[in-house]
Amino acid sequence: MAEDSGQEKTEEPTAKRLRDAKEKGDVARSKELATTILLLAAGGAALIFGGLVTDKMAGMMRYNFALDRQSVVDPSLMLAHLGYSLSEALQAFLGFFMIVLVAAIVGPIALGGWNLSAKSMAPKFSRIDPLAGIKRMVSLKALIELFKALAKFLVVGSLSFFVLMASKEALFSLGSQAVAPAMSHATEIVIWAFLIMSSTLILIVLVDVPFQIYDYTKKLKMTLQEVKDEFKNTEGKPEVKGRIRQLQREISQRQMMSAVPDADVVITNPTHYAVALKYDQSGGGAPIMVAKGADFVALKIREIAVEHDIAVLSSPALARAIYYSTELDDEIPAGLFKAVAEVLAYVFQLQRHKQRQGPRPKELDENPDIPTEFRRDD
Repeated sequence: MAEDSGQEKTEEPTAKRLRDAKEKGDVARSKELATTILLLAAGGAALIFGGLVTDKMAGMMRYNFALDRQSVVDPSLMLAHLGYSLSEALQAFLGFFMIVLVAAIVGPIALGGWNLSAKSMAPKFSRIDPLAGIKRMVSLKALIELFKALAKFLVVGSLSFFVLMASKEALFSLGSQAVAPAMSHATEIVIWAFLIMSSTLILIVLVDVPFQIYDYTKKLKMTLQEVKDEFKNTEGKPEVKGRIRQLQREISQRQMMSAVPDADVVITNPTHYAVALKYDQSGGGAPIMVAKGADFVALKIREIAVEHDIAVLSSPALARAIYYSTELDDEIPAGLFKAVAEVLAYVFQLQRHKQRQGPRPKELDENPDIPTEFRRDD
């Protein structure tokens, strides 16, 4: 039961819950899996390098115990014997130790993956709390661990007995063999017995790994209220997000409105839409839309344009086409170049006429040629 709201923890842990747990060093682990991987790797390495180890050990014994008279009475040769023995032992066991080392690293992270967390290494005084320790000892998890230990003892012990019984004749025959073949035969018997007994732990692993995953997921399960609270904390409360979006729109509109006085022309619907265009005659690029809006925003754009003596022209089809096809501060699409060029040419001629530098231009056609893909009839 949830301690705070009395709700059942029925919801699967969210990605954030899992991520937070991993940052604290809390991941699913299976000691049985790590132990089994290590034992099987050790058995496999012994099977691979067992012959080499046996030969090296036999060579060391011959070298160190088959001494001539001069070696016995010369203490300085002891160092040479020691160096030779260390070199042979290193060659014999290097491959074995490398495989075991890899297994010792891979085994613990086979379930749960690699996780290095500073928080998990921080001291926790709750770990030395006697009451908490007693509680852990009498918990369901402790009981399950006890059953696992008993199961391992019974399974491994029973199989060990049968393996020894099956190898009884081979073991007894070692006494009648010469030293070299007896060592090789004994090594083979021990390695295979070790591998068979280690393999029995796979049965324990097949039960323990699913249980550890289930127990870990169950521990991190959440109530419905916890999921809702986490969503609010992560994504923000709806009213706060709405307020943020409103403020963002207001800031964006203020920035957009400040660009209207620099526009060359405002094209309107005439009442529902308005778009403000700016064209850099020296740059040679396409006209850029510096502001757009519908309804109230369109009215505000027209008011600012009138205040700053910006040409306001009515061209419903063109206004709608630019409004729906172009984003702020983007160049107009190539398909609208011809229609916009006619508007800008009219505006620039009108400006020259007002400055008494040219004749008054002909009235602008409010219905220019708009490509079908840009037409909007709403």
